[in-house]
Amino acid sequence: MLHIPVLKEEVIEALNPKLGERFIDATLGFAGHSKAILEAVGLQGGEGEVLGLERDNQVYHLTKDALKKEKIVGLEIINGSFGSLKDLAFTYGFNKVNGILFDLGFSSWHVDSSGRGFTFQKDEPLDMRYSSNDPLTAETIVNTYSEKDLVKLLKKNSQEKFAKKIVKAILLKREVEPIKTTFELVNMIQEALLGGKNKKLKSKIHPATRTFQALRIEVNQEMIILKQGLEQAIEILASKGRLAVITFHSLEERIVKNFFKDLAKKKVLKIITKNPILPKKKEKGFNPRARSAKLWVAVKL
Repeated sequence: MLHIPVLKEEVIEALNPKLGERFIDATLGFAGHSKAILEAVGLQGGEGEVLGLERDNQVYHLTKDALKKEKIVGLEIINGSFGSLKDLAFTYGFNKVNGILFDLGFSSWHVDSSGRGFTFQKDEPLDMRYSSNDPLTAETIVNTYSEKDLVKLLKKNSQEKFAKKIVKAILLKREVEPIKTTFELVNMIQEALLGGKNKKLKSKIHPATRTFQALRIEVNQEMIILKQGLEQAIEILASKGRLAVITFHSLEERIVKNFFKDLAKKKVLKIITKNPILPKKKEKGFNPRARSAKLWVAVKL
């Protein structure tokens, strides 16, 4: 259950938690950020409170068990998505809070231990769901989506410029038999992009990277839920409450930037980070996951 929260010091500085204040960690994970917030708002005395939301039911139970052993005070955790942030916050009495954090990256646990096909480096079932309660899987997408929809998905969710070549390979493969594992998909993509005329194709990233990102985003409806979560966060932030969002790729970044700009024009938010806060060189060294992280911060007026 090793997971290092990215930009932890920067998040605490951005949220500026004080004794007795209340916060929501909309992406709890293994509670690294939440515990750091609690230390600032009165962990020992239980004077401050944090509500943590975790969409992945397995991660939720792992974290819940770990927190019981640590006897953490002041942290209420829920197995739920920030797409329902407002309802969950109201249910647990967090209708006005001093700050909300969104850490949009999936954890190293999902890659290393979940067995759900989040990585192209392991041979696993094509699942990619954060919650087993969700109906859609990556296997369903690659085997049932139309050619048009698959091409659109790859272009929209990951700007894959070889979308048509990859989709053609998928269609040929699934006509013979269903595509069920990550390695089946990876081998297909490599053959499509690196075989024949494309064998000299140069890229800094693995040929399957963008396809896996696009599928994961579609499976979990990440961009739709992000927009929902941000809109609901504004409703439950108290005046002068802070909103901090950690993004990891350009699609997330665009949504957050546009959301902040739109509400700044309406005098609802004041943007604190004209340029995002980036991890220091030291953090990038011991936590490779932090390399693409960007922290965006705004305050509610």
